[in-house]
Amino acid sequence: MLTHNLGYPRIGSKRQLKKASEAYWAKKSTLRELLQTGADIRETNWKLQLEAGIDLIPSNDFSFYDQVLDMSLTVGAIPERYHTIVTDQKKPELDLYFAMARGYQNDGLDIIAMEMTKWFDTNYHYIVPEFKKDQTFKLFSKKILDEFKEAKRLGIHTKPVLLGPVSFLLLGKEKESGFHRISLIKNLLPVYIDILEKLENLDATWVQIDEPFLTMDLSEDEKETFKYVYGEIKKVCPSIKTILTTYFGGLKDNLALATSLPVCALHVDLVRSPEQLDPVLKVIPENMSLSLGLIDGRNIWKNDFEASLKLIEHAKKSKKENRLLIGPSCSLLHSPCDLDEEKNEDSLSIEIKNWLAFSKQKINEITILKQLSLDKENDLVAPIFEKNQETIRSKISSPIIHKPVVGDALKGLTENHSKRKSTFSVRQKLQRDNLNLPLFPTTTIGSFPQTKEVRQWRAQLKKGVLTQNQYDELISKETEAAIKWQEEIGLDVLVHGEFERNDMVEYFGEQLDGFAFTQNGWVQSYGSRCVKPPIIYGDVSRIEAMTVKWIAFAQSLTSKNVKGMLTGPVTILQWSFVRNDQARSVTCQQIALAIREEVKDLENAGIKVIQIDEPALREGLPLRQSDWDDYLKWAVESFRIAASGVQDKTQIHTHMCYSEFNDIIEHIAAMDADVITIECSRSQMELLDAFAEFKYPNEIGPGVYDIHSPRVPSIDEMVNLIKKARAVIPDQLLWINPDCGLKTRGWEETDDALKKMVLAAKSLREEPELSLTN
Repeated sequence: MLTHNLGYPRIGSKRQLKKASEAYWAKKSTLRELLQTGADIRETNWKLQLEAGIDLIPSNDFSFYDQVLDMSLTVGAIPERYHTIVTDQKKPELDLYFAMARGYQNDGLDIIAMEMTKWFDTNYHYIVPEFKKDQTFKLFSKKILDEFKEAKRLGIHTKPVLLGPVSFLLLGKEKESGFHRISLIKNLLPVYIDILEKLENLDATWVQIDEPFLTMDLSEDEKETFKYVYGEIKKVCPSIKTILTTYFGGLKDNLALATSLPVCALHVDLVRSPEQLDPVLKVIPENMSLSLGLIDGRNIWKNDFEASLKLIEHAKKSKKENRLLIGPSCSLLHSPCDLDEEKNEDSLSIEIKNWLAFSKQKINEITILKQLSLDKENDLVAPIFEKNQETIRSKISSPIIHKPVVGDALKGLTENHSKRKSTFSVRQKLQRDNLNLPLFPTTTIGSFPQTKEVRQWRAQLKKGVLTQNQYDELISKETEAAIKWQEEIGLDVLVHGEFERNDMVEYFGEQLDGFAFTQNGWVQSYGSRCVKPPIIYGDVSRIEAMTVKWIAFAQSLTSKNVKGMLTGPVTILQWSFVRNDQARSVTCQQIALAIREEVKDLENAGIKVIQIDEPALREGLPLRQSDWDDYLKWAVESFRIAASGVQDKTQIHTHMCYSEFNDIIEHIAAMDADVITIECSRSQMELLDAFAEFKYPNEIGPGVYDIHSPRVPSIDEMVNLIKKARAVIPDQLLWINPDCGLKTRGWEETDDALKKMVLAAKSLREEPELSLTN
């Protein structure tokens, strides 16, 4: 029985990669230094897994930005607009790579970044491959080969990881009409085969090929493509042991397809879909090994060894031990690095910490499970098993988890809790009178740049270097400056800037009962952006008002409207590590009731515009369409519970980013937000087509510039995007705003971009054919 890992976090236990990448982008360090940081992280990860006893250790799971972008570079899927960076500018490969991810505005060039979207139903973002009709591919980046050789020089024989060719194509997007990207497989497959042959020549034994789309709904053409691809690979590379990995769900109707493919091993996710084990065991060929994904790669709770051992024993009855592998459900990319880094008991209590396992601990769980499955009574592992079961029991019976008052509040929910008093058409008239805004009102999504000084103040407050009064004085001055600056540049609806907030979920979790926090539980969201998800361990309730103080203070400084900024219940749920002892829908409703109280308090404090961000609503959508209705019903209802306690004249905004809306547009409309702001600039307003076709009735703010890229677009570029929006959205429903919050950007570029955005809106208002009554 082999143990293996599908992937390890690449950020480093102290976020070394983030710091090194940002230093390189800021030209404060060299390429050599950045490459060395990457090499150090890889070596640490490989040796850690070797010492833990993992048999098949992955390589090529490291990335400087994103594994899908890595694959685009590997197979030469480089959009033409970036070619000049290589041919004319003679930049190194990594500069080309970062330009594709972040855009490029230098050396007389102004090149927009590739699109970015969510990786299945996670909070990780990947860079979307771009495809053209009859596109050709070639081996461009040799990263996968180089990292295999690098590990070999360290004496570690790794299992290279490849994003599978079918999933790679399906993750991408056609940039021309008249073809489907899956038709490119015959052009793409030779590059994959070339890679596999080269790995074979380097004496690679096992190769992991990730095909997560096998847990998705597939067309007949896509199913036939899987058969063609793996048939060809088997013909050309018969001696390489391929392990086909699926994750994030069950195979379901793709089971027969997956088990018919000529691969050496099939990996299934038994955390998200434990019920699939029996069907898999019934049809998997005798000569195909089975990898059991038993350790949760997406959450932080300790494994229940007894439950996992039952699954292993059941599998052993159908498969010989040497035909079984044990691993995590998916890559550990989605888990923090090391629980041993959590040393502050004030932040994370000993009781809760005892229930947790991060990536380093999960690696050990894999090897312990193997030992337990071989001999549960062994003197070395029997005490570990008993301690594990004691921990599982202590969590179930802990008095800090269940709060009767929260359960009573849920029982008191009625249909009226999720309904506004009047329809949107009635509310819109009242809100126009109440707010007195111009055509094409301008606003931002909420946060402003968090400078080094602002972050230092927060750290100094926690350490006791600053008193609460001193900290509040500093935040007050920063907020005053932000309000004054917004007035000067001419924004119509202002925000307070969120300088007191660390993260849009963590900030609220810190003030809600039922949440716990880590000091170093970082996970990658995209590129160098890392987040520290809260841990929802028990029933959730609001202790006191969370945002009113600073938003009311900001409103007192101006006669213009200041938006109240809140994070929605679905996003707080999705971007946290969620308790696994009750339905997620129940936890979401608990959060919704807490946010509802906050919304009402903001209204009572005189705030006329309140934004409840739900960027993760689309992200939480189940992978299979047959499961959508149940999720969307409780997700939309949770938002409405949070938003519906206010008067008609109070305007409710929501924000969503990096989502395809076509297939759920009626549910977006059912949220009944007065204004929705969405990411649109990277897609050049294509995302608005769904809203136009549906005839979305409420107001919309399509983002007119991409805040995830450091480039600042021109006024003309923004005007052109707004005109594209006007072609499908009535003028009286259109807002002008950036794609997302500006927390991660610098003040200089933010000032430049927002001034241009305001001028773009004003130039359109001045067009002679426009009337404020149109």
